[in-house]
Amino acid sequence: MGPARHLALLPEVKAERITWPVPFADGLPMLQELRGRRVVVLASGNPFWFGAGRVIAQRFGRGEWCALPGPSSFSLAAARLGWPLEQVLCLGLHAAPLERLRPALAPGLRALVLLRDGQAVASLAAYLTGEGFGESRLHVLEALGGPRERVRLEIAADYSLVDVQHPVAVACEIAGEGAVLGCASGRADAVFAHDGQITKRPVRALALSALAPRPGERLWDIGGGSGSIAVEWCLAHSGLCAISIEPRPERAANIRANAARFGLDRLELVDGAAPEALAGLPAPAAIFIGGGLSGSLLEALVPLKGVRLVAHAVTLESEALLATWAGRLGGSLMRIELAHAEPLGARRGWVPVRPIVQWQVVL
Repeated sequence: MGPARHLALLPEVKAERITWPVPFADGLPMLQELRGRRVVVLASGNPFWFGAGRVIAQRFGRGEWCALPGPSSFSLAAARLGWPLEQVLCLGLHAAPLERLRPALAPGLRALVLLRDGQAVASLAAYLTGEGFGESRLHVLEALGGPRERVRLEIAADYSLVDVQHPVAVACEIAGEGAVLGCASGRADAVFAHDGQITKRPVRALALSALAPRPGERLWDIGGGSGSIAVEWCLAHSGLCAISIEPRPERAANIRANAARFGLDRLELVDGAAPEALAGLPAPAAIFIGGGLSGSLLEALVPLKGVRLVAHAVTLESEALLATWAGRLGGSLMRIELAHAEPLGARRGWVPVRPIVQWQVVL
């Protein structure tokens, strides 16, 4: 059982041949119906590196299958180009958005990207050009390791290939003047869609430091606003996910736009107000309250034992609420006071921004 292109490579055999359908998910029930028979599934390279192995293994018990991997597309591409694989970003974007590349885009980056078809290669070139990296060199690698193997070089801004065949990988050497995002939390406010309701860059960095994301964890971002906290939480590690809760439709739209800009399908949006909107959500490891702070919300969160909670307050009333709850549950309070230098006559002076109180506690 396998894709038509794999079956076509087989010599004459007596075994029954079953073509794996498109979309891929439609083949899984067909495979399960063959339970009890001796079945070989053909897949390219290493099926457990952005391949079919994980999905198939989840459907069958460990004793029902064994895998015989070959060199992955990444290994074959690196061998063709002489790239040290441990220094290369490897991404499988068969069914994932090209925006997954965005946080890593910087001159000098080398990336190996697996794509679904030839049109996706053209889309990748257009995407890089639109982000200001049109000078990037794209090595288009088709059917690596097979009789149809072909390797061609294109510049993203001048991409002109119209006959690229699946399976295809693209080795990218990023170049250009596009905006580069830092690796640390506290990225520029300008990279987020927002209506002014955004946790500003230095305060966001302090919030992420207090939230202390760890691989495999989930965040509840309550009163998401622009979703900048949830976005930066997810960007901290590929194993992190977040749920942003936001009642205002226009701000919810900004959260969706920001999640899409960075290709974050790990960021889920819940339209609604807390605490009511929290019912039935999967448990978090950490919670950030950037808006909608209230006594009833805190009461609803108290039963979540062991969860790290970070809450911000900007009004006297919300400050008093945090002080009261800190006295009840403990934790630490920090007052954040910032000022920016702005023109003052012929010189410059400090203009303070509204202070923010941060409460950090483990429930």
